[in-house]
Amino acid sequence: MKINKYFVIDFDSTFTKVEAFDVLADISLNGHPDKAAIKRQVAEITNQGMNGSISFRESLEKRLALLHADKTHIPALVNLLKSMVSESFKRNKDFFTTYSDNIYIISNGFREFIEPVVMEFGIKKENILANEFTFDSHGKITGFDKENPLSMNQGKSEQLKRLNLPGDIYVIGDGYTDYEIKHSGLANKFYAFTENVERENVSSKADHVTPSLDEFLYLNKLNTAISYPKNRINVLLLENVHPIALETMKVEGFNVETYPAGLAEEELCEKIRNVSVLGIRSKTQVTAKVLENANRLMAIGAFCIGTNQVDLKEATKKGIAVFNAPFSNTRSVVELAIAEIIMLMRNIPDKSAKMHKGQWDKSAKGSFEIRGKRLGIVGYGNIGAQLSVLAENLGMQVYYYDREEKLALGNATKCKSLKELLAIADVITLHVDGRETNTKLIGVEQFAQMKKGVIFLNLSRGHVVDVKALSENIRSGKVAGCAIDVYPYEPISNNEEFISELRGLPNTILSPHIGGSTAEAQENIGNFVPGKMMDYINTGSTSNSVNFPNLTLPTLENAHRLIHIHNNVPGILAKINKVLADNGINIAGQYLKTNEHIGYVITDINKEYNKEVIKELRAIENTIKFRVLY
Repeated sequence: MKINKYFVIDFDSTFTKVEAFDVLADISLNGHPDKAAIKRQVAEITNQGMNGSISFRESLEKRLALLHADKTHIPALVNLLKSMVSESFKRNKDFFTTYSDNIYIISNGFREFIEPVVMEFGIKKENILANEFTFDSHGKITGFDKENPLSMNQGKSEQLKRLNLPGDIYVIGDGYTDYEIKHSGLANKFYAFTENVERENVSSKADHVTPSLDEFLYLNKLNTAISYPKNRINVLLLENVHPIALETMKVEGFNVETYPAGLAEEELCEKIRNVSVLGIRSKTQVTAKVLENANRLMAIGAFCIGTNQVDLKEATKKGIAVFNAPFSNTRSVVELAIAEIIMLMRNIPDKSAKMHKGQWDKSAKGSFEIRGKRLGIVGYGNIGAQLSVLAENLGMQVYYYDREEKLALGNATKCKSLKELLAIADVITLHVDGRETNTKLIGVEQFAQMKKGVIFLNLSRGHVVDVKALSENIRSGKVAGCAIDVYPYEPISNNEEFISELRGLPNTILSPHIGGSTAEAQENIGNFVPGKMMDYINTGSTSNSVNFPNLTLPTLENAHRLIHIHNNVPGILAKINKVLADNGINIAGQYLKTNEHIGYVITDINKEYNKEVIKELRAIENTIKFRVLY
């Protein structure tokens, strides 16, 4: 595409995530006894040259002298650099092919490793300007071509001056040598690229700080892959979600903020105003009042199984998609339940407490095997079903009750009613969801229906058990032991005292809502939930959303994707298509799905359209949210 603008792009730490010399040091010094020390020297000299504290030529000579590199190291270097291209450059590959005539790579690095990396992006060979190595007869790198202007101080400015490009020049880079081009008067603007490294003395001199190529393209109306730069999409992750979630979303280019605890309603109302994606666990309550203040919120990720901490009805009314991790911590919860059943049947909590007081109470009284005992599982979902299989393998007789029809696994027996299950079980464990109708599912009446000496577990939700009734039944001996992981009220942070009637009771295991808190589960959740939220933002897919119609969509090329969320009333699709038809727009693909409350329409159209079309689509009656994806 012919335009009167030229884009001059740096290679090291801009086109790629790394300084090539640092990677070459890794390769060429492999096995060297002083490798670590030399690598530190190379990195230090690189930074000195980049921030302007020593001359570039001095930096180049010093680093080459330390490397002991030769021709055989270059192919390995190229392969590594190809895998280290900056994420936002990979996302916007179309930009390089669309404007290939106008893009120049001007680098103080070396052609031998730059050319094979950038030419894969469609950059023309003649537009790659870099230094060149000199080699001896054995292929050892001896130095560089000292006549090349890029080997000299202010070499980029000199090289650009010789090009004499007939138009506006925009420079994108992370180093002082990139800023020098603007300083010398040869460029219209200098953009400090900070996706991989930020140098304060360089950023402070820039016309714009650009955290990604997305931002640069957005500012200059050159977008090819996205309609809005991801670094402008604010993500808030609360309650110490797994670091992999933070890393995943940062790599994708989002602006991510984390907070170690939950936030109270008023705090969250204030914090959420500019947030587009919210990640929570079980403590943070996303209420209707919070959602009133969430004017930019597109998606909520619950990094746990349940979503009762989110007002789903209000989120749906506002067109906010909610995702959770229904399977990711199943195994962790099941293992804890099995462990606690065994511990309680053996009366270990009390025996352990006595030992800590110096009391030796060696006795088999009240201590039983779990083999042959009847396990009653209330709620036969993912966790209940997997617990059923493991418990049976340990020799327990499994009974279960679920309001919905569920297929029994193994030799498990389905009970016709909750009352039937409570009457026959030696061990009762709750694995129901947090819906409102489950409030005090187990109360005075249900405890009365249980066998004397029953073992009781709740690893589901705090409000499903009447805690006062449980406490009284433990004290009376009706419940011989219990394990509770969830509570009607839970402290919002680790600094708040836990208050409960269950504290200090005999043969009672209390844990701070950690059923799914294992390294494996949290990593699984940290991968799963961001993946679903990013699919939604990147493609419009709503797979595994708990409140949106579920659609899995293909990625799209050479078209725009329009997302329309509306109240589920008749005729909306016809109105959308009428707007498109009236404006002569071809539909490349269209997807519609509805649920009880909302309709979700994805329309892929060709790229040529009048911007007024967007206004017309937004103005359709009953529209909740509309966005152009790309």
